[in-house]
Amino acid sequence: MKQEPLHRPGRAAGTVVVTDGAAGNERQALSLALGLRVSPRMLRIALRAPWRWIGPGFVRGASLSILRWQWKTLSSPWPALAIGCGRHAAVIVRALREASGGATFAVQILDPRIDPAHFDVVVAPRHDGLDGDNVVQTMGSLNPVDDAWLADAKVEFSTLQQLPRPRTALLVGGLRHGLDMDEAWLAALIARLERWRERDGGSMLITTSRRTPPQWRERLRAAFKNGTTCFWGGEADGANPYPGYLAVADRIVVTPDSVNMLSEACATGAPVFTSLPANPPAKLAAFHAELVDQGWLHDIGAEPADVRQPPPLRELATVASKIRHRIEATRPDIAVALDR
Repeated sequence: MKQEPLHRPGRAAGTVVVTDGAAGNERQALSLALGLRVSPRMLRIALRAPWRWIGPGFVRGASLSILRWQWKTLSSPWPALAIGCGRHAAVIVRALREASGGATFAVQILDPRIDPAHFDVVVAPRHDGLDGDNVVQTMGSLNPVDDAWLADAKVEFSTLQQLPRPRTALLVGGLRHGLDMDEAWLAALIARLERWRERDGGSMLITTSRRTPPQWRERLRAAFKNGTTCFWGGEADGANPYPGYLAVADRIVVTPDSVNMLSEACATGAPVFTSLPANPPAKLAAFHAELVDQGWLHDIGAEPADVRQPPPLRELATVASKIRHRIEATRPDIAVALDR
């Protein structure tokens, strides 16, 4: 396999978003592109060995780490802006910055686990503990949820507004290393929501994710038979109503494993509840604690009517503004290229 020359400075144009195809990573990267008001092309990669094992600490020969046609699309011309999310994407984003001789402005979302100086900007949640002159810290994950996004979702899923209130959305992720979400935990969660239903009536709006174990899907599909229940467990159930659920919910319950879903739920303005098992991983515990301290997240044992809601958690505009200012201050040529 012939290696493309890695260092070949040249002109740069356009924006590319690079991810490993994971839905959460892709959503964050595309959200940032939206916040920066650029129209990116999407590149989903599957790193070859040894890069997929070593990560962004090793970019020698990185043109061979992905399909040859993919690297060619990145190098003729180089992208003016590269946005990557996740450790695998960080390999390509760092390689683009070096191969282009700095023509590409490299933005990495999530801790790349190497010196942030290898990128122009790194966006990382505070619970990662990453610091540096070019690090932009967030509380949660980047997402597009704002008033306009929610209004569009209400229109797209307009029939959901006909459901009885209160509408309780249940957003279900999956198992996570170090987080004890066993069958007893799931049973307790369902029992709590059934008590809410018995007391308040209304509707249950349930959606699962690709990480949800099959046995959880079947358990949840069979639950909440009394009253109005909407359930989405995959493509066989039609279009995923997740945006509509966020838009019409009076309260939202999120499994504690998903930083992305918790962040998006807290961006709606509705009260958000979860059930965090004992002894969670330290970074996840820190994230939950910060959301609780700021009033965005509540233990499911709390009564929905008793919670007070701060303004929605929306960080995208602030993060995008900081990155724009850095581009304009350090690379005005890139700023001009992005505005074309």
